[in-house]
Amino acid sequence: MSAVASGGAALQLPLFPLNTVLFSGGRLALRIFETRYVDMVRRCMREQTGFGVILIREGREAAEVSRTADVGTLANIIDFNQLPDGLLGITAAGGAQFQVLRRWRAQDGLNLAAVEWLSEMPAKTPRPDQQEIVQWLRNILPRLQQIQGPLQPEFDNAGWIGARIAEVLPISTGAQQALLEMRDPLLRLDALAPLLKDLSG
Repeated sequence: MSAVASGGAALQLPLFPLNTVLFSGGRLALRIFETRYVDMVRRCMREQTGFGVILIREGREAAEVSRTADVGTLANIIDFNQLPDGLLGITAAGGAQFQVLRRWRAQDGLNLAAVEWLSEMPAKTPRPDQQEIVQWLRNILPRLQQIQGPLQPEFDNAGWIGARIAEVLPISTGAQQALLEMRDPLLRLDALAPLLKDLSG
């Protein structure tokens, strides 16, 4: 079960459908209790590979998922521990984004997909008229670090800024997914600007 491919070839990736959108550079804490996902995590740790986090469109976590988004994010396990209730807890970091080409289910119920990596978002510096957005993130970064842990600020990277804001704004997962799928970091900041304005009243 590989999460590595070259030359644009499709690769097979285990999927973890969630009611959550994971952005590149973000952190995700998960409580693992279903056998199919415990086995998946063990395989990922043993083989040093990741799994795909993808938004549920129809269905529920820990139940049958009938429809998911087509774009997701690779999750790389960076920490694990046994929780007080005896279950497995993991922390994953968001990596590259992928496009789902085909889906199927393994015999144990694990969701699998043939995927291809999306090109990295181009590195761009926020425009002068977007500095208010940058300052908003500077102001909340201490609180964000309390939740996600240490973060290396990249205030000259519009993609990083947009991802960090999108993952903490009180907006729907559908809106977050739309922001995730935007490939231009400056346009993503433009889309975030009115949301921040509404939040500040």
